Parts: sequence; C-alpha cells; structure tokens
Amino acid sequence: MSSMRGLVQFIADLRNARARELEEKRVNKELANIRQKFKAGNLNGYQKKKYVCKLLYVYIQGYDVDFGHLEAVNLISSNKYSEKQIGYLAVTLFLHEQHELLHLVVNSIRKDLLDHNELFNCLALHAVANVGGREMGEALSTDVHRLLISPTSKAFVKKKAALTLLRLYRKYPGIVQNEWAERMISLMDDPDMGVTLSVTSLIMALAQDRPEEYKGSYIKAAQRLKRIVVDNEIAPDYLYYRVPCPWIQVKLLRLLQYYPPSQDSHVREIIRASLQQIMTAAMDTPKNVQQNNAQNAILFEAINLLIHLDTEHNLMMQISSRLGKYIQSRETNVRYLGLEAMAHFAARAETLDPIKKHQNIILGSLRDRDISVRRKGLDLIYSMCDTTNAAPIVNELLRYLQTADYAIREEMVLKVAILTEKYATDAQWYIDITLKLLSLAGDHVNEEVWQRVIQIVTNNEELQAYAAHTLLGYLKTDCHESLVKIGCYVLGEFGHLIADNEGSSPIEQFLALQGKMITSNDNTRAMILSSFVKFVNLFPEIKPQLLHIFRLYSHSPDTELQQRAFEYLTMATLPTDDLLRTVCDEMPPFSERTSILLSRLHQKTAGTTEKKTWVVGGKDANADKKEILLAQNTGLKRTFTTIVNGTRTGANGSASSNASGDLAGLDLSAPSAPPPNMASAAHLTPDWEPGYNRLYFADEGVLFEDAQIQVGLRSEYRGHMGVVKIYISNKSSFAIGSLTTTLDNPAAPNLKVDSKSLPEPSVPAAGQTQQTLFFEAHGPFSEAPTIRISYLAGALQAYTLQLPVLMHRYMEPSTLSAEEFFKRWRQIGGPPLEAQHTFGVTAKAKNVTEAFTRRLVEAFHWRILENVDPNPNNIVGCAVYQFQGGKTGCLLRLEPNYERKMFRVTIRATQEGVPQALAKQMEQKLAQGASDEMFGSR
Repeated sequence: MSSMRGLVQFIADLRNARARELEEKRVNKELANIRQKFKAGNLNGYQKKKYVCKLLYVYIQGYDVDFGHLEAVNLISSNKYSEKQIGYLAVTLFLHEQHELLHLVVNSIRKDLLDHNELFNCLALHAVANVGGREMGEALSTDVHRLLISPTSKAFVKKKAALTLLRLYRKYPGIVQNEWAERMISLMDDPDMGVTLSVTSLIMALAQDRPEEYKGSYIKAAQRLKRIVVDNEIAPDYLYYRVPCPWIQVKLLRLLQYYPPSQDSHVREIIRASLQQIMTAAMDTPKNVQQNNAQNAILFEAINLLIHLDTEHNLMMQISSRLGKYIQSRETNVRYLGLEAMAHFAARAETLDPIKKHQNIILGSLRDRDISVRRKGLDLIYSMCDTTNAAPIVNELLRYLQTADYAIREEMVLKVAILTEKYATDAQWYIDITLKLLSLAGDHVNEEVWQRVIQIVTNNEELQAYAAHTLLGYLKTDCHESLVKIGCYVLGEFGHLIADNEGSSPIEQFLALQGKMITSNDNTRAMILSSFVKFVNLFPEIKPQLLHIFRLYSHSPDTELQQRAFEYLTMATLPTDDLLRTVCDEMPPFSERTSILLSRLHQKTAGTTEKKTWVVGGKDANADKKEILLAQNTGLKRTFTTIVNGTRTGANGSASSNASGDLAGLDLSAPSAPPPNMASAAHLTPDWEPGYNRLYFADEGVLFEDAQIQVGLRSEYRGHMGVVKIYISNKSSFAIGSLTTTLDNPAAPNLKVDSKSLPEPSVPAAGQTQQTLFFEAHGPFSEAPTIRISYLAGALQAYTLQLPVLMHRYMEPSTLSAEEFFKRWRQIGGPPLEAQHTFGVTAKAKNVTEAFTRRLVEAFHWRILENVDPNPNNIVGCAVYQFQGGKTGCLLRLEPNYERKMFRVTIRATQEGVPQALAKQMEQKLAQGASDEMFGSR
C-alpha cells in the first residue's frame, strides 16, 4: 500500500469528499480512467494490481463494478505474492459460485494447490473455501485432501485444508469421498494442536452423517482428551487462562456423544479418568471471568457426556446436585446451560426424583428476565413431567400462559396439550384441562391442537358425552374460535347423547351454534353448516329453523358457503331421508397414527446445524433411536388409550422338536459338498493367511510380517476366558505415528471382546508396543474376529488380519467308555443337536493321511476314544465346550475315505448351535489338507 501512491491518494480523496455527490463524481472519474487503461492494454503486473485495488476499494464502498474481473483473474497467475494476493482477493469478492469466469480460475488454483510455496497453497485454499461451488469442489477436492494428508505440508496449511474441506462438505456432502475417512481420522493424533482442532471440526461434521465410516474417531477422541486433560500434553501457546485448549476439549467431548457408549473397559476407563479430572478442576471457581467461562464450557460438555454414558448412579446424583446450583446462578449463561444440561439429564435418567427436588426453582425459571432461559426452562419442565407431577405442572403452566411472552406461547400450548394427553389420569380431567388451555391460549393455538382433541374424543366413547356437555357450556359464552370448531364438530357427531339433559336440548344446541356464525370466519361457518345438516338427521323437531339457515346462506357472497348451504338444503328437502341418513352417518374412529402434536413440536427443532443424540422429553421419548434421528414421536395416542381402556398382553408359543437317530453308516455315493467358502475373508490384507494358519492351533508366534512391521501374538485360554496379547514391532529405521487398532467381532454376542490396554500411538524405530485383549465365550460361534492395524509412515498404512480365536480354544478333551459314549449319543439324538457334513478335500490339499487326520482331531482338543466304533478307520472323540454360564458335552464321529479323499463328520452336543459351529470349523481345516505350518509350535 505504501508504494501505491495513486491508491493512497484516491482513498484520501474519497475520505475528504464533503458530499455524496462529490464522492460519486470522484469515483466515476477514477472508474473511467481505469476502464481506459484496461482497454489500452500493455499494463505490467504492478499497474494491474494498483488498478484492481482501486476497483476493490470502490466495490467495498458499495458501488457496482462491472468490469476488470478478467484482469483480476489474470493476476492469480502471477509469480509475485503481492500480485497473486490481490488477484485472489478480487476473485473472492467479485465472483460467485455460478459466475461464468469462475471456470477460468480452476487451473490456476490447482497449480497453486500443487505448488511447493505454502503461501500460494493458503491463498488457493481461501479461494476454494469462499467461492468454491460444486464444479470447483469436485475438481479440486482431491488436491485439497492431498494438502491435508501430505506429510510435507506445514501445520498452518493442514489447518486451512481441513477447514476448506469442511466448508465444501457443508455445501455439497458428496465431495468428501468415503475412502478418505481412515486417513483423516489419523490426523487427530497430529502433534500440532491447531491441526487437531481443525481436523476434529471436520470429523464432527462427517461423523454425524456417516457414523459407521468414522467410528474410529471415538477411540482417537478419548485418547487425545486424556493426553490433554490428564497427561497435560499441550504446548504453552494453547493454554487459555491456564485452561488447556478449551476449544478442542469441548469438541472432543461432543464427538464422544455422537456414538453409543463404548463396551471396551479400557476405553471407558480412559474417558472416566478425563471426566474425573475435569470435574476436579471445576471444583475451584476462578475469579478471572475468561478462565471461568472456559472451565464452564468444558464442564457442561463433560456433564452432557456423563449423562450420555449413563454408567454410574452416584456420579449422576452428584451431577443433579451440581446442576441444581447452576440453575440458581446469577449469570444468565450459566442458568441457561444448567437448564439445558438438566433437560438432557431428564431425557436419560432412569428416575426423575433428583430433578423433582428442584421443581419449584425450575418453575420459577419461566419468569426469568431472559427469554432464552424461559424457553430452556419450558423444555426442562416438559421433560421432567410424569404421572406424579403432571397435574401441578400443567396447572402452573396454564397460570403462566396468561402472562407469557407471545414468542413462547405457541410452543407452550403444544407442550401443555401433549402433557395433558400423555398423563391424563381420567377422561374428565383431560377434557377440562384441554378446553381451558384453548380458552386461555386464544390465537396462539395451532390447528393441530384442536384437531387432536377431535381425534381423541371421536376414538374414546367415554369422552363423547362429557365433551359435548362441556363444549356446549363454552359455546354459550364468549369463547375463542378454536373452541367453536371443536364444539360444532362434537355436537354434530355426539350432540344426541346430551339432548335429554337439562339445558342441552336440540334447540339450545342450535341457538348456541347459530350465535357464533356472526363472529366466526368463513371456514368456521362452513363447519357449523355441516353440523346443522347432521342436526336435520338427529333432531327433526328443529328442522324448520335449520332450513331457514340453509336458505339464508344459499345467497352468501362466499362461494364455498353458498354451494354448501344449497346442497344441504336440497338434501334436507328430498321426499325421503335415505340420502340424508347415508351422508350424515356417524364418522368412524380415526386410524391409529402418530400424534400430530409431536410432529408439530419436532418441526421446531428440525434442520439444526448439529444433530443431537437426544430429543427434548423424558426417557420414553429417547428410547427409540429412530425418534432421535428422524424426530419421530412415541405415539401418545396409544398412551392415552391405555390409560382409559387398559392394556392387552400377548404370549409367544414355543416349538419343540424330536431328537432321534443313531450311528449311521457312511454312504460315499452321496454328493460331496463344495469346499468351504472363504468369501468372508475378501476384505483381509493379502498374505494374511499364512500367519493365521500358523497360529490356528499354536499359542504364540508371528501373525503377520512385512518390511515395516511385525505383528506377533501370544494367547492363553482357561475355561471360558482367553487372553490374547498382540505385539506390534516397528522394523523400519524411522518412527511410525498415529498407530490405531480397531476390532471387528462378527461373532458377537456369543464372543465378547474387551481390551485391557491400547497400543501406544507412536512407535520409535526398532521399537515395540502391545495390546491386551480378553475374549470371553458366551455361546457357539464360527466366525473369527479381525483386527485392523493402521499407522502413519509418510502415508497411511493399514492391515486387516484375522485373529485365530475360534471355538476349539475353549474345548477340553474328555474321556468316555464305549458303553457310555453310545448311551449319550442316543440321548442327544438328531438335529438340531446334531450336525453332519459330507465333503471332499480341495484339489491343492496334500498329505491327507490317517496320521494327519488324527493329529488334526487332537489339535481341535478332542480326546480320541479307541475301540469304540466298529469300523477301525473311523475316529470317535469326546470333548467339553466351556462358555460363560456353563459347559456342554460334545461327541464326534469322523468317517474318512482316504482313497476318494472324502470325509463325513458328525457332531452331537447338548446345546443347539454348538455342533453346527464345530462341524463347520473342522470341515474348513480338513478340506485344506496338511501344510508344513498348520500345527505351528505348541
């Protein structure tokens, strides 16, 4: 700027202009001069930059600039930073997503994204983030992602790349590709806190829409939070008034709420330690306002996470007590956050008793001086309501409704109507409260509210007479139009139920409705006319008065009223009443449907920037995941019907099966089954199988190895428990970072997996880290768990390996005599307690001999029983499968035909599912045949 004297003088002239006309004159003169210079051409880079700067200043002052855009685009191609900077600034201001010149900039931006100059990278990223439309995003998103994950990118470039991808994703979600997930998650371990903060913001947006793809971020968030809060691994630059980077803490705590609580005890312990440290740090209230605000932001997010985890009852009680103090705070923000956290607590808590202790204070928040606090107090009152406190809460809300802000009345009417319907103790109370609500609310009643009342009255016979009587009383007074609509419908349908009561004769019902026709709008008058035609059918004694009304409105200026009255008059004056009776037949009950009130209420919170994992309401409203994700309701109509009519229960029948059969002969003419299908292993890393086969029966050895890492395994099994230690060694001459392991357990819930430790995220050259896993058998299973190991070594490296954890690990050999074996074999019987597989070995199988077969059976932990089967070639075995909660005896009969390379394996067990899983497992190994490394070294 200091070198561009013409620009400085131009700005000074505009500032010194005494009148608007003088300023416009100076601007027009300068624009004419610039236009002439651009037309003449032959401008150097400095001159272009100077004139574009003048145009930018004119544009910022609010004047239209319709030329010079192409010159600004040309400046982007300059090799000088100052000129390129002005070019990008002009492009971001002058152009928009649909501008025709934007496609000319794409190649220049790509060139700067690929440049080794970090400043050029940042200018290009700014342009993509601020101007990038769909076409630019699709063209350049790969280059932006490359800058984000490149090990050579500077930290400030990675931060801008992450935020640029976030901006693009919010506009066009399809731009972020699914295969980028694992690499971006690994950046949460970046040593630079600024990169972690930016990447976490990106991951939070992605995890809300694609939770399955980004589930690996859960463990990363837990580990990084612990390193910040407990281990205090943070640079001094990121200490904000002695609070370690509160922004990243809040984001990590919130990210942990996007997923169900982890079942891994070690991960839960990591989170618990972080939360405990946050709670301890919050005990001391700092005098510094900034430090207090930062601590409160972290504390309230930690409380929300504790409520989400919902694991410790005592801690939840402490939370309730602390929140009780916050909702009485003098600071408005603290009161607001306290009420919001308590509403979350009410949505998750098993019991509302801790919240009910503060009921008077919460009701008092409705009269808070701040409208936001009043709204949040209403949410909490709605969430904490149940059958024990519904009556006083609803009465208090009705009292407050008369003086409440107009901005909050509509929402309050909806919530009172829902609570009245949901917690109605008897029919009369529901009618009294609802009609009183409509009377007090006036114009703040949505159509859904009075329509819902009609639905419930129509569907519940015990309400109809009382509702008609009560509504007639309101119609005789000066009542709101919503009550008139309900009244005319209910009297038209059920007025005959009260026609014999004193003060409710047909003529009195007619006069009450006729009196409202003068003050009502045309829609309500149309409803009243429909009620009158039903009166013609119900009360013939007042037919002359009704026909008079129809004739009167047959000449109405409103076409709808005119046509309706004329048609009703024609029907009422027909020679016979057949058509009238058919048309005026009683309306059928409304079909069961979700409450329109809840649908209306959820619309108010739909479309927010962040997708909450809970909705305002009690635990029942948050029990269904679909309601949280799709803002569906829990069906209050059914709740009300249950209160009025009672409940019905059903029972499920059980089927039984016969067990029969004995040792059968081997018919080798039967068709052979195809070899076992290994399609389930298609997602595994190439060369995973040798190590898996080597450790199939062995307790320790190398599971996988390549030039960079070695994965070793050691296991020990006792009863139904197994401990597996995985050793990951770095064989390279440089350190690897962001080491992550993710378990996939297709055998759940019959195989429970728990980790007692996690590997270190960074492994030095020639270093080693380990992870301890617990495997607990809960039933039969045939699929082995897999582990995915990923780390950063320049680029992302990832391996998916299958762990040799199968049912035979939990087997113990057992001995039986020949007589006892046959006795138990017959007792168990046939299917489903028996599995029989006939199969041939694969073409590649070799050395399928008797010695190999017997050794394989023993490796599966079967005790071979000699001299039991009449055929000496057959193998008979016995074993016990141990699982959590018991044991089951297993019997084996293996019939080999070595000449034809075929087998028949028959297994019987006392628990369903066990024979099928064991037979499948034996078939897979027998069909593969012998190999040099099959039995490993035990």
